[in-house]
Amino acid sequence: MGSVQRAMRLLEAVAAREGGAPAKQLAREAGLALPTAYHLLRTLTHEGYLHREKGLFFLGEAAERLSSSGAQQKRRSTVNEALARWRDSIGAPVYYAVYREGEIEVMSVAESPGNPAVEEWADFRETGHAHAIGQCLLSQLDEDARRDHLDRYPVQSLTPYTVRDERTLLRRLERMGRMEPVVERQAYALGTVCAAIPLTAGTTAATMAISLPFHQAERLLPAARQLQAEIGRLLGTLTISISI
Repeated sequence: MGSVQRAMRLLEAVAAREGGAPAKQLAREAGLALPTAYHLLRTLTHEGYLHREKGLFFLGEAAERLSSSGAQQKRRSTVNEALARWRDSIGAPVYYAVYREGEIEVMSVAESPGNPAVEEWADFRETGHAHAIGQCLLSQLDEDARRDHLDRYPVQSLTPYTVRDERTLLRRLERMGRMEPVVERQAYALGTVCAAIPLTAGTTAATMAISLPFHQAERLLPAARQLQAEIGRLLGTLTISISI
């Protein structure tokens, strides 16, 4: 444990010096004897946590991966906490999804016994034409990417309310407002309505969405507007990473 603590102090000392630092300076800042510091610096360099250049030590790739992983976990935790908070305040399950490498990916869902998520009875990735999440993501793609997706996952009827053909779907996607909620009623699952809010996340299409039972359909648009306002407040203080 003592060796781990001393190694961590050295890593912290290196991280505080963007321009690198020599062993003697690091030993002094970490409060270590020089021979101990040399031994630990060699070990950390061998393991890839540091690298040495012209007598100076810098953070290595292994340390940078740890930093990236920690930041990613923090973003994931922040988004999950926000979804749970919105679930409770809006009274509906909340979903976060992205379109990545040609696929619809639902990254996180906040649900509860009182606000259950929609049962995925047909693969969300293959039925993007039928639910608000999928239509919201497809509406953000360029024409080639959109047609590529529909070539792989053709329009098919899931319920009597599902869009009937690709031409109708494409016209609907083209008419969608850039920041307007996308609404679907019983198109994916009978007895369920849903709305999705488009997100700006770099060059990747992303969305947050809610669903409600059909008998609460009159709540859908007000709830979607509330979610949109909450997202705006979150984005004012946080850049949501699509990598969560």
